[in-house]
Amino acid sequence: MSIEVILLALSPLFIAFVSYEFIKHRRYYDIADSLANTALALMHQAADAIALLLLMPFFYWLHQYRLFDIELSLVTVFAAFVLQDFLYYWFHKASHHIHWLWAAHVVHHSSTKMNFTTAFRQSLMYPLAGMWLFWLPIILIGFEPLHVFTVVALNLAFQFFVHTQVVGKLGWIETLFNTPSHHRVHHAINPGYLDKNFAGVLIIWDKLFGSYAEELEEKPCSYGIVGQLNSNNPIKITFHQWTHLVKTACKAKGITAKLKVVFGYPTSSH
Repeated sequence: MSIEVILLALSPLFIAFVSYEFIKHRRYYDIADSLANTALALMHQAADAIALLLLMPFFYWLHQYRLFDIELSLVTVFAAFVLQDFLYYWFHKASHHIHWLWAAHVVHHSSTKMNFTTAFRQSLMYPLAGMWLFWLPIILIGFEPLHVFTVVALNLAFQFFVHTQVVGKLGWIETLFNTPSHHRVHHAINPGYLDKNFAGVLIIWDKLFGSYAEELEEKPCSYGIVGQLNSNNPIKITFHQWTHLVKTACKAKGITAKLKVVFGYPTSSH
């Protein structure tokens, strides 16, 4: 249960940052929105814990077919971190371009606010959508599953700190790492910002693969999703896109059309 344990251990730090931002920059917060974010986080953590409990035996079964026996060291931990971040980039990009994955990921983007509690706004449907499939290559290469999911947790923990409007650009750090500026662009729905900056920790993947966009002072970010949801109900936030996906797929004529709905570019539920 490495993901849950690490994130739980860091929760006092997260709460401290939320409290400071709320007190000093109240204008970026809406109480109902932040409460919904908290409820969604608890639902997500519970679903992830159950999924790991059920899937960990499969991960260790798969690990017996690994290509290499990788010993734990500073070098291999660094390699695991970079490789997992690379795979996270592709998971994240796929989550914006494949409707099935977007149905889970849309939860994270559905708030029109941008503050530290936005990082909590996650979907309990990630295990069903198949986020864990993206970590299988690391296990097959030879990294132990427990170590893999520890690295995943550290990656996600880092991402908490980029969900804010109170930190400006960070100089040379912007060239290598995901920053609040880069991630504000990712959450924006402005033309030119949409579907950009999929980085987890390293922004270099976006620059290498053509999905990078810089935050411009003359183009302030507008947050949310195309076809705003306008709801703080955690159940509606979680399932509205799945409902839309199923209804649209059922209406589509023929197998090819149905598959295009499920695995093609997402459409708005509004």
